[in-house]
Amino acid sequence: MAPKNTTSSSASSRLKTPKGTKDRVGQDLLLRDQIFQTISEVFKRHGGVPQDTPVFELRDVLTGKYGEDARLIYNLEDQGGEILSLRYDLTVPFARWLAMRTDVKQIKRYQIAKVYRRDQPAIARGRLREFYQCDFDIAGIYDPMIPEAEILRVVAEAFRGLDMNITIKLNHRRILDGLFAVSGVPADKIRAVSSAVDKLDKEPWEAVKKEMVDEKGVAEDVADCVGNYVRQRGDMGEMLELLAAQDELANSEEIQAGIKDMRLLMSYLKAMDVLGKVSFDLSLARGLDYYTGLIYEVIMNEPNQVGSVAAGGRYDNLVGMYGKQQIPCIGVSFGIERIFTVLEQRQEKSDSSDFKRRPADVYIIAAGGKDSDGFLIERMTMACELWDAGIDAEYSAKAKPTLQPQFNASKDVPIVIMMGQEELATGQPTRKLARRKQRAYAR
Repeated sequence: MAPKNTTSSSASSRLKTPKGTKDRVGQDLLLRDQIFQTISEVFKRHGGVPQDTPVFELRDVLTGKYGEDARLIYNLEDQGGEILSLRYDLTVPFARWLAMRTDVKQIKRYQIAKVYRRDQPAIARGRLREFYQCDFDIAGIYDPMIPEAEILRVVAEAFRGLDMNITIKLNHRRILDGLFAVSGVPADKIRAVSSAVDKLDKEPWEAVKKEMVDEKGVAEDVADCVGNYVRQRGDMGEMLELLAAQDELANSEEIQAGIKDMRLLMSYLKAMDVLGKVSFDLSLARGLDYYTGLIYEVIMNEPNQVGSVAAGGRYDNLVGMYGKQQIPCIGVSFGIERIFTVLEQRQEKSDSSDFKRRPADVYIIAAGGKDSDGFLIERMTMACELWDAGIDAEYSAKAKPTLQPQFNASKDVPIVIMMGQEELATGQPTRKLARRKQRAYAR
């Protein structure tokens, strides 16, 4: 008796996608394409120019830009004398591109592409190691807070197009850094403290304070003072009045400059009908080192497990870090995988979701069963006529299909064309509009 071949079975038992990655096919990709289309249409409406950058960069381009998150960068082996890393986000490659292009003084650009982070994945929450980001950036010198207002308008329009009810949490790095300084945080610990404070949306204050004291080396009384400030959030106008009324903050140039920016922004957001979507949250810190002004994060106004679905801010010094021209920038990054997770869950609950795309508009059925010739040529010809007219059409790939599999394949298709001997003789194929779909598409 020949021995069993265990090689193939053991190999197949090890087959899986790498940790933090996911295969997608069919309906998943149709849903993702709709998300891309919805968001990119908003970008184009605001003058966005599409861009593409390499999936990997010289490691020196990425280092020193992400603070503590730099540990999550995927480093590659030496490739022909070049030390490379997979891109961590789309912002730093954009800044590198700007630094190389001395002819570009102002630009609105967008990019939709995959990025890579050696993070601890949580696939159910849309947190992966390979995932899409969808970025919109405005680069160049403009009057204060005008680009900020347009970016937030872009965010509001995009999520309205996706039928997602959101709140945009705002803060300002100059206000936040000023509050840290007034509280007694040493200048060399401000970024480390920011990273801890940024966890307040996920962890209680006691855990954040413990990290600041035990890991960041901040005195306990300083941490308590920081906590008194950063746990405040609410209406933008009320928060600005609260900050302006505190005498101990009046002498901080950083805080007063930030308040001035936010007052101006509030007037622009009111004009752009976005003010009702924002909340001023002093705990929002955005851990990345390159932010210099307004920062923001978008959260869903419904129960979910995905966390923020978009985020960004102003980064005026990033381009200049490459030793050439300094170009101020502001941008936003949409977390496509998290948006996908929310819409996928919604779609599973309701077959009538706007993002539930049917497989075709028309299905061509060969009547007559296995005893007929299957009318394959005729079905192909009719499908081509429909395709030429821009209509999605399908038919069985069998030469002589039986009826039941065709009925099964066409169950979600609104229009079914029956093609049999009688129909061909009269030149009038029978068209049936499924009643189940008449209701679904009546809206």
